[in-house]
Amino acid sequence: MSPAADIVVVGSANVDLVIRVARLPGAGETVTGDDLQRDFGGKGANAAVAAARLGARAALVAALGNDADGAAIREDLSAHGVDTSAVVTADGPTGVATVLVDAAGENAIAVASGANLLLEGVDVRAGLAGADGATVVVVDLEIGGDAVLAAAEHCRANGCRMVLDPGPARPLPEAVLRVATVITPNRGELEVLAGSGGAASLLATGAEAVAVTLGGEGVELHEAGAAPLRVPAFPAAAVDTTGAGDAFAAGVAVALHEGRSLADAVAFGAASGALATESHGARAALPDRRAVEALLGRHSPDRKS
Repeated sequence: MSPAADIVVVGSANVDLVIRVARLPGAGETVTGDDLQRDFGGKGANAAVAAARLGARAALVAALGNDADGAAIREDLSAHGVDTSAVVTADGPTGVATVLVDAAGENAIAVASGANLLLEGVDVRAGLAGADGATVVVVDLEIGGDAVLAAAEHCRANGCRMVLDPGPARPLPEAVLRVATVITPNRGELEVLAGSGGAASLLATGAEAVAVTLGGEGVELHEAGAAPLRVPAFPAAAVDTTGAGDAFAAGVAVALHEGRSLADAVAFGAASGALATESHGARAALPDRRAVEALLGRHSPDRKS
């Protein structure tokens, strides 16, 4: 079966093991926290669910393990309206992430990739080939390089717009970077991707835009030939930032699919990301369309060059 989707996400799907702690531990330090909580996560699965909640037809291209966790994730994705027809079952365990969340909502995450690294380029090409109606592809880096490159090549050959959510960050070939409509790193990811060259060096590869997420300082949008544009942060009572970047990328993708300008898409994504910090858990906190539109209505962003 081929995905019926406006937006296809190529990325990861995990089980999240979450522990809430008063503060994140330093090197070699042990801290105690609340009871262990099991959630569904993974950057790709989060973005796909976020896009569906924002009103898009969303599909996921990913690999799940041949275990109970994989079956449970597939069922959960379908329950959230995500097309899973291009999700493959790999001969290995489903990915697992251990997430520490401190009292300020900041997190530290370690991932045992499992089946996510078994997603192959041929799986991505097959999944995207069947998604004829998709206009935007969202790609994260919790999958292998061959899968990322296959998604970029599909976008280049078929004129799809690509939102690159570059976490966990690693250096990428120009063949991927130059296809991106927008790259959405945080500060740390930007440093890994671009080093001292910053956003300008990514634009020099051919990427159309770089939207650097700055937490409470908003988003800085860089486009070739234009001065950087700052979209201020939306007010949020943050308790858990896990999944906020995925909600941002999904919001940008949904807005681009709807024909909004890049600046408006970044504002829409920023509102989605802000709301995603106000509840615990990556999946449960993802906002719906009504909540995002309401926040935008209350706080129209004052963009500054």
